[in-house]
Order: sequence, then structure tokens, then C-alpha cells
Amino acid sequence: MTESATAPRSGAGIQARGLTKRYGTKIVVDDLSFTARPGAITGFLGPNGAGKSTTMRMMLGLTEPTEGTIKIDGRRITELDDPPRTIGALLDARAVHPLRTAFDHLLAFAQAAGLGRQRVEEVLDLVGLTDAAKRRVGEFSLGMNQRLGIATALLGDPGVLVFDEPLNGLDPEGVRWVRTLMRKLAAEGRTIFFSSHLMSEMELTADDLIVIGQGRLVAESTLEDFVLAHTTQTVTVSSPTLDELGHALNRAGIAYEKGRSANLLVAGADPALVGKIAAAEGIALDELARVRESLEDVFLRLTHDFTEYESRAA
Repeated sequence: MTESATAPRSGAGIQARGLTKRYGTKIVVDDLSFTARPGAITGFLGPNGAGKSTTMRMMLGLTEPTEGTIKIDGRRITELDDPPRTIGALLDARAVHPLRTAFDHLLAFAQAAGLGRQRVEEVLDLVGLTDAAKRRVGEFSLGMNQRLGIATALLGDPGVLVFDEPLNGLDPEGVRWVRTLMRKLAAEGRTIFFSSHLMSEMELTADDLIVIGQGRLVAESTLEDFVLAHTTQTVTVSSPTLDELGHALNRAGIAYEKGRSANLLVAGADPALVGKIAAAEGIALDELARVRESLEDVFLRLTHDFTEYESRAA
């Protein structure tokens, strides 16, 4: 990496204000405003057809907004003095000439940005493609193409990085590698903005979330606040004397449901309170834990009305 890659970054991140895109009478992005802050990983979520790709294309100057603005560190991308050193992006990992080698593909971008061969070698090493540098890209797997796309985004050592579905085609080791890389880049003060349909990975990786549906903002918050705001805390508790525990909860005026695994589910309660009730009655517990919906459950519930295609059980 170049020296600047390890230096603390600062900037205004990404700011969208009243962003709208129409194609004829169809509104694809509708008065969308959000902020992705430096030093954080922002997850961008939405069902198919929500307007995510169009939003990212407007961010990169590939599509012109009908109304509103989207700025990178306070300026439109067309106003940046040195775009490759300000923002890097991966939108389509397959958008590479199949007959070019990985090295030549990166070198063409590097030379256009005023960078040299050394930087190409650095990013190839960073993404683990040094041994495949002289191979034609048409021979690459999707996972290798994703790594090459990330290398291309990193060429200018930018402070803002935009990744559209960077985990597609990666094996578990590759997924962990991307997660670790994004965390490292964010820790350096960079703005990381990425979309993914892998909710479990989004839950492990993102600091902040922006959720859209039918081009409109559904939610914008930290991951923790998002889950807390849209879930009800539930306590799961089990005991060798489950009926006695149920009677004790009834006497304390606490409602519960019987779970599927010889346990009781107590919605809206504090585990400490349930534990105190059991202790006061001399009831032994095998399990006492707080549980919550997964990010996937919350996302599907919140975006249900915005889903373009909905499968139905047979």
C-alpha cells in the first residue's frame, strides 16, 4: 500500500439530498436523502427493484439525477479534482474485457489515473491475485472477478469506496476476507458504502444501515438502533419444572408462550426479572437468554410492501 493508505482520512463522506430519478413516468428513486459517514461501513439495503443500483450509478456520475444532488466529500463527482483518488467503485465484476490479463486491466486504469506499475502490483497483492496477474480475465471465476473489481476500486487509494454486491461468488474464506478488508479501510477513516443481499453478512459487517423501497427511504440509522427500533425483546427460558415456572410467571402477571423446544418465550421482559422470579420460587433454570429477530427477519417485514416479486408457498 502507499503511504497515504495508512494515514487517517477525513471528509464529509457521501450525502444525498432530495435525489430523484424518473424514466418517463416511472419514478425509480423518489426524493431520497441519506448520509454515509467517514470511518464507518454503511450497508445499503432494499428489495429487487428498490432503486439501489440507480442510486449508486447517480453517485458515480453514470446516471444524471432528475432532481436533487448526491455529493462525495461535499462535491458532485464531476467537480472532483482527482476522482480516482477520491472515490473507487465496484458495480459489475464481470465488466472486464475477457482477453485482457488482470495486470493489463489494472494497468490501463492506473495509467489513466496517473498511477504506475508499482501500484498495480500493490493492489494485486492486497486482493490475493498476484499469482493470477498474467492470466486472462475470461478464465476467472466470479470470485476472482470480484477480487479484481475490488483491486480496481482501490487503485487510487481513495477515501470513499462503493461496492455493489462485493460478496457474490466468494467462498467463505473470501467473504471473511472482504469483511476484514472493509473493516480495515473504515478504521483508516474511509467511507465504505456497500450493498448485499446476504443479510447475515450485513449484520456482521455494517455499522450503519440505509434501507430503501420503491426508491424511497425506509430507514436510516446505526445497525444496532435499527434492530432495537424494529424488534420486541424476547426472553427464552427453560427449566426441568417448566409448569411450575409458568405458574410463577402467571402469578407475577407476566405473559408467555410455550416454545417448540420445551421452553417458554416471554415477550417484552428483562431476563433479570425472569431470573428473579424463578429464584424466589426456588425453580432451577436450564436456560435464560435474550433473543431477537435477525436482521433478515426485520428487513423482510419492513420491506414487505415494497417487494417487486413475492414467492408464495405451494
